Amino acid sequence: MLRICLASLLALPVAAAAQEAPRPVTGAQPDLVFTLRGGAAVSPSYFGSSGYELGPDASFSVQYLRLGGFEFGSPDPDARRLGFGLRGSFRYISARNPLNYPELAGLEPVDRSVEVGLGVGYRTEFLEAFLDARYGVIGHESWVAEAGVDAVFQPEPRLRLRAGPRIFLGDDDYARTYFGVTPAESAASGLAAYDPSGGALSAGIEIGATYRLDDNWAIDGAVTWSRFIGDAEASPIVAQGSRDQWKIRLGVTRRFSIDW
Repeated sequence: MLRICLASLLALPVAAAAQEAPRPVTGAQPDLVFTLRGGAAVSPSYFGSSGYELGPDASFSVQYLRLGGFEFGSPDPDARRLGFGLRGSFRYISARNPLNYPELAGLEPVDRSVEVGLGVGYRTEFLEAFLDARYGVIGHESWVAEAGVDAVFQPEPRLRLRAGPRIFLGDDDYARTYFGVTPAESAASGLAAYDPSGGALSAGIEIGATYRLDDNWAIDGAVTWSRFIGDAEASPIVAQGSRDQWKIRLGVTRRFSIDW
């Protein structure tokens, strides 16, 4: 589970307080500028697992979009829009198959899920904050939300460091899907029956770094630690695994410009 973790970010300015001075634009200005990241990640095999697996990791972000007379963001690779902005949010969760994990024998499989949603972000020179809400359009069909704040440091022009807390929330259906044990599953697995409620399910911290090789290429990595809290922590699935969850990812980003 979580062998593939995708996230998309679309920065749409709402009420930007300021923007760093862009470099002079030469030649034709593109209509779309976006960045793809591809790499690998080590993450828990499933929510609550004490075992880890290596899998692919990817993300997609949009820095600039021009549609007719409307413009969002900036085509300048050095520009950082400050203030409030809208953002898109996407997460893929791979299936949990008990046949692959002996400790889950007797539980029903959990299908893969795709979450899609929107959020709001706020950025200053030294701080970035976000709040995202997503719905499982495929799979769990539940509401989740994530929030975080990062302190941002740039010791030199090509290197950007960030670190800050995270919190994750899910509704009752989400909690039951990944942390619940039905009476039938209890009889088959030996785990205690458990009917969790939603709310704050995990909290932690992320530390990341991006090193820009040039205007188009960069190396990006992050280490995330989270701990299950609330009804997720009390789950029998977590109790036989680990309430502490780590993820380490490393990838390469490529910036693309398209003129249509």
